[in-house]
Amino acid sequence: MRFLVIEGNIGAGKTTLSQMFAKDYNAKLVLEQFADNPFLPKFYDDQERYSFPLELSFLADRYSQIKKQVLNLDLFHSFLVSDYYFAKSAIFAKNTLQDDEYHLFRHIFDIVFESMPKPDLYVYLHSVTSRLLSNIEKRGRDYEQDIKPGYLEKIQNGYFHFFKQTTTFPILIIDINNIDFVNNPNHYQLLKDAVFNRDYKLGINRLIL
Repeated sequence: MRFLVIEGNIGAGKTTLSQMFAKDYNAKLVLEQFADNPFLPKFYDDQERYSFPLELSFLADRYSQIKKQVLNLDLFHSFLVSDYYFAKSAIFAKNTLQDDEYHLFRHIFDIVFESMPKPDLYVYLHSVTSRLLSNIEKRGRDYEQDIKPGYLEKIQNGYFHFFKQTTTFPILIIDINNIDFVNNPNHYQLLKDAVFNRDYKLGINRLIL
């Protein structure tokens, strides 16, 4: 494996799991730099006004970061693990932009997406909305505290729509509602076995832990 993606809805634990894998397997870690985006706090205060600049800035940041890191994997790391994939831009934009803005955004996205490296395995951590909201509350980011259940459900539906259209790399959807991989070593081992010790077909694969 050269390029592993760990994805999920807001609050699913994708960053934490990516960090754990990177540490255990000496992988090069790529984390989304969302905290540095000046439009994000403004977006949560006024979505209609700041959606388009936010999504364009994320598009540019994700493109430059992923393409640079994947194409320049060094000899000191066994593989690259990222807590997001470039397609995330289209998924979130679909749920935040007006139709005319989204059509323009999608045109730009499609041009860029063709040249993006594809992951060897794309893992999606699936959690129910109530658990996502609990995790969001616990980590205490001020600009996330007003996220509504309906918004999380729209994002989840966007991911599933993307999965149905994707056949060029394997997608592993893991239901993690009944496990705590952060605090339970046995649960974490189950996740490691699922990701690193099994083979998956192109397109959608499902697993409940």
